[in-house]
Amino acid sequence: MPAPATLYQQEMTTMEEAVGIRWHNFITRVARTGFPAAAVQLDTEAPRLAMVFRAFGGDPALSVKPSTERRLRPPRGFLQKIAGTGLNHALAWRDADTVRLPETLAVFPTPQANRDLYLWLVALASEAPQSVVEQWLPMNQRLVTATLDRYPGLLSLYKRLAEEVVMLRREHPLSGAQARREACIQAALLEPGSQTELPGAPGDPLPVPLWLYPADTVQAPVSRRDGPDGTPSTPGSVRQGKGRKRGEYVDDAEGRDGLIVFRLESLFSWSEYIPLDRCADDSDDDDAQKVADDLEKLSLSRSGQPGASRLRLDMDLPSAAEDDIPLGDGALFPEWDWRKQTLRTRHCRIIPYLARNTQPCALPPRLAPLAQRLRCQFEALRPQRIRMKRQTAGTELDLQACVHFATDRVLGRATAQPAIWQSERPAHRDLACLVLADLSLSTEAWADNEHQVIEVIRDGLHLFGEALDAGDDAFAMYGFSSRRRDHVRFNLIKNFAEPWGDPVRGRIQDLRPGYYTRMGAAIRQATEILKDQPAEQRLLLMLTDGKPNDLDIYEGRYGMEDTRHALVEARRAGVEPFCVTIDQQASDYLPYLFGQQRYQLIHQASELPELLPKLYLLLTGRTP
Repeated sequence: MPAPATLYQQEMTTMEEAVGIRWHNFITRVARTGFPAAAVQLDTEAPRLAMVFRAFGGDPALSVKPSTERRLRPPRGFLQKIAGTGLNHALAWRDADTVRLPETLAVFPTPQANRDLYLWLVALASEAPQSVVEQWLPMNQRLVTATLDRYPGLLSLYKRLAEEVVMLRREHPLSGAQARREACIQAALLEPGSQTELPGAPGDPLPVPLWLYPADTVQAPVSRRDGPDGTPSTPGSVRQGKGRKRGEYVDDAEGRDGLIVFRLESLFSWSEYIPLDRCADDSDDDDAQKVADDLEKLSLSRSGQPGASRLRLDMDLPSAAEDDIPLGDGALFPEWDWRKQTLRTRHCRIIPYLARNTQPCALPPRLAPLAQRLRCQFEALRPQRIRMKRQTAGTELDLQACVHFATDRVLGRATAQPAIWQSERPAHRDLACLVLADLSLSTEAWADNEHQVIEVIRDGLHLFGEALDAGDDAFAMYGFSSRRRDHVRFNLIKNFAEPWGDPVRGRIQDLRPGYYTRMGAAIRQATEILKDQPAEQRLLLMLTDGKPNDLDIYEGRYGMEDTRHALVEARRAGVEPFCVTIDQQASDYLPYLFGQQRYQLIHQASELPELLPKLYLLLTGRTP
C-alpha cells in the first residue's frame, strides 16, 4: 500500500492536471475567433466542389483536398496571446496536383456564407496558375478580376463576402504601419486592382479567407531512401494524416562521433526534431501519429541504418525457385512523361508470369449460390441459334424449298444445285473481354471488417469467369503489379484460347498481393493482347483498389497522366476500358481517367451479382 505522502502527491497531481485541462479549454474557447456553430466541413462539400472546379474549366486532373495549417505572425488580441492561439491558420492554395482548401470553414456567422466561400475559392483556383511568380497582393487582385470577368454571375456573391470580411477585420483595430497595411488589403478586397503594392509592417497580415496563398512546398525533396544493399526500403501500412506537412532534412543528432555536450537550450528544440525513421517506420504508436499531426513541420534525417529486415524481405523479389514462372524476357513499352509532354519509348519492361505449382480446384462453396444465379442470368443472354433456310447444304430438308424445287422442275426451271436444305448456326456476338486485376501490395488491406481487398478481387474474378463463360463470350484474365519500370509483372490467369475450368480457378485462388501499381504499362500490354483478337467489340475490364503508383517517380500526377494516356491509346485502338473499384475515394480521380460513366464502385463481393448483369448490358448493348 502506498504511503500517505505518496497518495497525497498523486491526488495533487491529478487535481493540477484537471484544473489545467479545464483552464486550457476555457481560455481557448474564450479566445476563439470565427463562428464554430456555423462551421462547414470540406468532407461534405468536396464532391460538389470538385464538380464545380471542373465546370469552371479547372484542370480535371486536380483533386480537392484539405490544407494543413501554417504558422503565421499576425496581430493577436490579449486573450489569444494568453491562450497561445491565433498563430496557426488553414489557408487555400493550389499546386500541380491538388487544390488545397481549409478542412473547416467558420469565417462567417451562417453556414450558407461559409459554403459560398468554398465555392468562391474553387472558382479562384480554376483561374490560378500552377506556379506563382507575382507578389501575393497583385496576384490575388488579378485573379479576382479575371474570375469576375469570366463569370459575372459571381459578382454579387463576391461583393457580399468581401464586405462581410472587411466588417469582421475592422473589429480588430490596428495602429501604425500595421494599420496602413490593413487599409491596403481592405481596399484591395472591396476594389480589386486598386492597390499595387503592400506596405511594409512587422509580422504578417491577418489571413485573407477570400484569397489564395503560394503553394506550401517542402524545403527539401523528401523521397524514399534506398538501403545499403541498393534495394529501396518501403513502408508498411500508410496512415492518413490531417493534410500535407512541410518537411526538411536535418543532420542526424544521434549520428555524431565524439563527446556529446548537453546544452539547456536544446530542451526547447525537441519538438522540432524527432529521431524517427519515417522511411521505414513499422510502429503502431498512436501517440507518435498525434504528435506528427500537431507539428507544423516534420524534420527528417538519414541515419544510415537499414530499415527493418522484415520489410526488406517482404518487398525484395523472391528467388527463382520460389517465384512464379517467367514466360520469357518480357517486352518493352512506352510511358508518358506529362512534365515534358513526351512519350518515353521502350521505357517499361512487362514480364509475363505463370503461377508455380498451383492445384486445380472447384469454385469455393460459399460462391456457388451467387455463381448459379449469375449463370442463369447470363445463359438467358447467350446468343440464340439462327435457322438458315434455302441452303445448298445442311442437316435437314427445307420442306417449303423442296416444294418450290419440285414445281420448278416440272416447269423446267430447276437449277443444277437445288437449295433445299436448312441448317442452324449460332448468332455469334463477336465480343472479346479481358479482365485485368490489380495485385498490388495495397490489396492486402481490409476492405471491411471481414474481407481483405485481395479476397474481393478473387471473388470478383470467380464470378466474372462464371458469368462470361455462361454468356459464351471470349474472355481472358490477367493480374499485374510492379516494382519500378523495369519489372512490371503480368500474371497469366486465363488466356483467350484456354477454356474456363478448375485449372483457372486454382490460379485465381493462388493470387497473392504483389508490389506496386504501374497501371499505364499494364493497360498497354492488355491493349496489345486485345488488338490480336478478331472481334468487333473489345472490352478491357479492370479490377483495382486505388491510384497508380510505384517506387520511382510513378506517383501523383505523373502516374495519373500516364494511365490516362494509356487509356486514350486503348480507345484509339478500338478497346473500350471500364473500371470496377473498391476505392472509396474513386470519384476524385476515376472520372478523369476513365470517364464519368466508365467506372463502378463496389464495397464487397456480394454486390457483384447485381452489378454484373447491368455492367454486361451497358458494355455489350444487349437486352435480356
